[in-house]
Parts: sequence; structure tokens; C-alpha cells
Amino acid sequence: MASYNLRKLKSGTDVRGVASPILGRAVTLTAGATELIARAFVTWLCRRTGKSGVKIAIGNDSRITAGELADAFEHGAMKSGAHVVYTGLSSTPSMFMILKNGNRGLDGSVMVTASHLPADRNGLKFFTPEGGLEGEDVDEILAIAESGAFCEGEGALSRDYYMDEYGAMLADRVRAACASERPLDGMKIIVDAGNGAGGFFTEKVLRPLGADTEGSLYLEPDGMFPHHAPNPEDKAAITALKEAVLANRADLGIIFDTDVDRAGAVDVKGEEINRNRLIALISAQLLAKRPGTIVTDSVTSDGLTRFIEEHGGRHHRYMRGYRNVIDECKRLNDAGEYSPLAVETSGHCAFKDNYFLDDGAYLVTEILIILAGQLKKGKRLADLISGLEEPAEATEIRLPIDCDEFREYGKIVLKNFESAVKGCGGADIAPDNYEGVRVNFDKEHGDGWALVRMSLHEAIIPINIESGSFGGCKKMAKTLLSLLEENKKLDFAPLLNYIKS
Repeated sequence: MASYNLRKLKSGTDVRGVASPILGRAVTLTAGATELIARAFVTWLCRRTGKSGVKIAIGNDSRITAGELADAFEHGAMKSGAHVVYTGLSSTPSMFMILKNGNRGLDGSVMVTASHLPADRNGLKFFTPEGGLEGEDVDEILAIAESGAFCEGEGALSRDYYMDEYGAMLADRVRAACASERPLDGMKIIVDAGNGAGGFFTEKVLRPLGADTEGSLYLEPDGMFPHHAPNPEDKAAITALKEAVLANRADLGIIFDTDVDRAGAVDVKGEEINRNRLIALISAQLLAKRPGTIVTDSVTSDGLTRFIEEHGGRHHRYMRGYRNVIDECKRLNDAGEYSPLAVETSGHCAFKDNYFLDDGAYLVTEILIILAGQLKKGKRLADLISGLEEPAEATEIRLPIDCDEFREYGKIVLKNFESAVKGCGGADIAPDNYEGVRVNFDKEHGDGWALVRMSLHEAIIPINIESGSFGGCKKMAKTLLSLLEENKKLDFAPLLNYIKS
């Protein structure tokens, strides 16, 4: 058996690596490594279920290495006795929903994807009927893979193109909520699929509901992503969608990431409905039905907090990472505190009534329901969030860490920064913060807040800054530089460039 450093492929609750040499990086996620991980996943499932043979589904997005890695996974899984169901081009959320729908008898599933990462990357996301695997589960699977202690057997392969059923399910949800067979009749809706797996949404959801989708962008799968990064936060992607919405006089623009677990939107005026605005829109709809707690990541604004409170809810900021906010939302519900939504500002949105699954397509169906309701009343989406106070300025500055042990150094940076803030006039450490160090600045010293934190995956210290006044972000940035400058292994060039800009 070839030697692979499989544990280095772990990325939180996923497996990710370089799968193609096209961008000059050494390949780390090979077909051979994927086959071993497949055998380990099947073995792990057999131990977990007590079965001698299991049935699993596998799907992939449009990445250039999708076919190669899916084939390798199938081959490995069958060598360990699994019945493998190949679903073809799929979204990540559909690979969980296939476990819940149709009485297929599936024990688990895997999605071949690296989300929004560059074209040379790929990865694996794992599910059981209980949900996505935790980091500890992935550790166990990789340990089995490295040990070579696999189940043996003669597996089988079948096909089940589930996306047709999945799309129909989403369309039916909109019909039921709107009490209409074609609730989008007369609407123009633009979809930007970014050459990922999201193109199905036009054909399987929007058009059957009556929407005109002419003018939609990049629906054809292409793993080189030739037009823009497949990321709802990418500036070029959002610009392209805005232009398409305005050019086609559309009522709504929708954008998905590669594997459709995230989404963003643009309204009729070409204004983004992302980050705080997206959270406010969904929160307003949910809180009108029942007051509860909205869980978000740590970089949401104080204006959003006030908006949620004004709509009868509680805003609970938690640490970044979509699994972190989802797990916290689950914990609150288990403790008896109703929490209908967990959101990360990157576009991950998980609803309590949808298994806490972060599903970009499900999120968009919620937006469609809201849009149809607003238009029936002669109103627009923007009217629902007109009370949201938005910052005058906002920016994110990312400081590289120049050392190998960057996680340990990052902890030192945050500790030093917290101590420095305590002696700084006009600044106070925010209470109830779960990630990094969040600092509130008074009007004289910047009129806003800054969050200094450690990146989840990279040797980076991100700094998020928001101000209620123009010029406030730079004022806070100067103060932050003085408070951080003792940390000599930080690269301050991005912060200095921002201050000078």
C-alpha cells in the first residue's frame, strides 16, 4: 500500500487537498488516497451500524477532478463491500437529503467537492442520516485509512440521479407556502451558478414555478470556473449578477457557490442582499411567526442586533465556521431556547425546520416565498429590511503570520492585544464574545467596533472593522496598528496599505 499523509488532508469536518497540478501546487489528494479514505468510511459505517455491508450514495460538483475522485471513491467503497449509489452532478445539501427521502435504505453519503476553493482543489464531505460528520469522526476515518484495517467484500454500483427529485421537493415547498401552482408567474429571476452545480435551480425549481430565467449566467458546469470564482462573496461574481439583474430588469438575482450550500441575492435595484441584509431578511420572516434566537457568526453588525431585537428576537453572536454556528443553534434548542436559524455571513444558512442543513437552494426558496408575499402586497424585499441600520463603512484586513507554528502564535497575538486594549482610551472589550477579541470604540475614536481573530484554516489574523461614521474605520485601524505592533511575526503591510489608501 502506497504511503499517504492522510491526516494532513483533514480540514475541520471535511477532507480537502490539491487534486490537480494545474496551478503549480503539489497534488495531495490523489485517487489512491481517495480510495483508502473510501474504504475507511465504509469500515467506519459498518462499525457504527453493526452491519457487515452498507449502502452509500456519492455525488460530485463540477470540479475538473470530480470524475476521477468519484471513481476512486466508488472503487474503494466497493472493495470494502459497499453498495454504492452514484448520483452524478449534485449539490452538497442533496447528498444529505437523499438519506432522508425516498426510503432508499442508505447508511451514509459523500460529496466530492471543495466548495468555493480554486479549480485545483477538491475534497470530501461526509454524511449519515443524523447529519454531517464531526471533526472527531473524520479523525477516526483517517486513522482507519492509515491503519489499513478495512472491511472486505464484493460491492455493487447503481445510479440514482436524485437532483430531479430534490428540485421538485423545493418547488413544492414554494407552492405550498404560497398556495399557488405557479406563484412566480410574471417574475424575472436571474441565476448565476458560477459554472458549479447550481444550474439545476433554473430548470427544476424556477421555471416550473412560472419564473422567466432568461439572461441567467454560467449555468453550464465547468470546473475551471472561467468567469469568476464560484463564491457568493466574490466581488466580480456579485458585480456580474448586479449587471445581469439591471440589464434584464429582473425582480431578483440569485448566486450560488460551487456545491450550492451557500447563496446570496441581489434585489430589483441591483442592491446586494448578503451578510447582514440577508440575515435581517430571513430573521424578519421567521420572527414574525415566532420569537426566538438568531445565531450568527462573530462579524455581524450592531445594527443587525438592534434589528433582530426590534422584531422580537435575540441575537446570539458565536464563533465563525458554519458548523460552529449550527452546533450552537442545536445546543440552544436542546436547552429549551427556541432558535430557528443559524447563519454565517459567508452565506451558510441553516434552518431548524430543515434538519439544520446549510443549504443554499433551500435558503433561496425561503427568499422566493418572501418575495412572492411582498409582491402580492405591492411591496419589495427591501421594504422588509428598511429598518436595518447599516454601517457607513466596513472592511476586513488580513494580516499574515510569518512562522510555522502559526496557531500558537495567533493565541499569543490575541492575548497581547487584549492586554493592550485594557490600557487604551476610547476602547472597551465587548462582553459575551466567543471568538477573538471584539473591541467597541466610542464616537471620538472611530464610532464602531473591530474584531481581531484567528483564521480557522490559514496563517492569518483577520481584522473586521465597522464604523457608523465615514473615516471611522481608518481611525480605528491606526489605533489597532499601535496595539498590535509589538507582535513582530505579523505582516502589517495590509493594515498599513489600508491606512494609507
